[in-house]
Amino acid sequence: MDAFFYALFLGKPVWMWLGFAALVVMLLALDLGVLNRGSREIGVRKSLVLSAFYIVLGLGFGGLVWAQLGQQAGIEYLTGFVVEKSLAMDNVFVIAMIFGYLAIPREYQHRVLFWGILGVIVLRAIMIGFGAALVSEFAWVLYVFAAFLIATGVKMLFWGGEKTDLSRNPVLRFMRRNFRVTDRLHGERFFVRLPHPKTGRLAAWMTPLFLALVLVEIADLVFAVDSVPAIFAITTDPYIVYTSNIFAILGLRALYFALAAVLHRFAYLKQALAILLVFIGSKVFVADLFGWTKFPAEWSLGVTFAILGAGVAVSLWRTRGGQAPAAAVPTTGLTRADA
Repeated sequence: MDAFFYALFLGKPVWMWLGFAALVVMLLALDLGVLNRGSREIGVRKSLVLSAFYIVLGLGFGGLVWAQLGQQAGIEYLTGFVVEKSLAMDNVFVIAMIFGYLAIPREYQHRVLFWGILGVIVLRAIMIGFGAALVSEFAWVLYVFAAFLIATGVKMLFWGGEKTDLSRNPVLRFMRRNFRVTDRLHGERFFVRLPHPKTGRLAAWMTPLFLALVLVEIADLVFAVDSVPAIFAITTDPYIVYTSNIFAILGLRALYFALAAVLHRFAYLKQALAILLVFIGSKVFVADLFGWTKFPAEWSLGVTFAILGAGVAVSLWRTRGGQAPAAAVPTTGLTRADA
């Protein structure tokens, strides 16, 4: 049995992966079974407390990574955690748009976000595993990731102002055209059985709540296209990549409820994220230019904090008197990974 726990899986002992998985399962059970039982609105105060809890927990896990794997791994984890947490802000904008368009009440939004997180955990595991295999087999793929990040950042910075009309979303139109979808909500249920309009027999119908879940999952898939390459440009260690991603995402639900009402105060965060993507991508080429094995982790972390801090500071300063300038308001379209 000891041989199994100490056997290597993706470069790390099995016990490290099992310990992380057990912690995630415990957190999800705590979230659904204790902290947020039933359908009720999550207030801003509770959201802030939960957000702080998940951030402290994520940073604490980073401390364990530092102690177990060393300073370099610890800094890489922290950088990845901060970057993924920041990129998740774009998800908040899109989730707010989805809930607003489908008229999902706040007391049902947590159910969508919870099951959406479960899908994200599986989806990210698949994408990160595939990415790790590619980078391990073909080192040049890392440069493709880096170039993609630079292109995405440039597009966000100069051409990311278009908005998405959800009524024209192809996934939404396909589902409404090919499946039975109710016009109204039925509590917190994703599916209901109702009479078929032609036969009168009971049939399964999707509710708008399930449409919201599908769109949230699609949004994360779109955003993962550049979130995953971003973390691989920081570190190629699958354990650090996956754990930093998941810990950043676990607090997304609480972050959403805390920030949904004040999104306009982060009007210039998208520009900061664009610059951050360009930096993360370019440092791969900079490391080669100077003959470094890897861009110094502490420099990467410092620049990341500086860029994001500047974006938040400028946003808060420029929006202190009310609404942000129209040109600066963050879009809610799925534009970040369309480069």
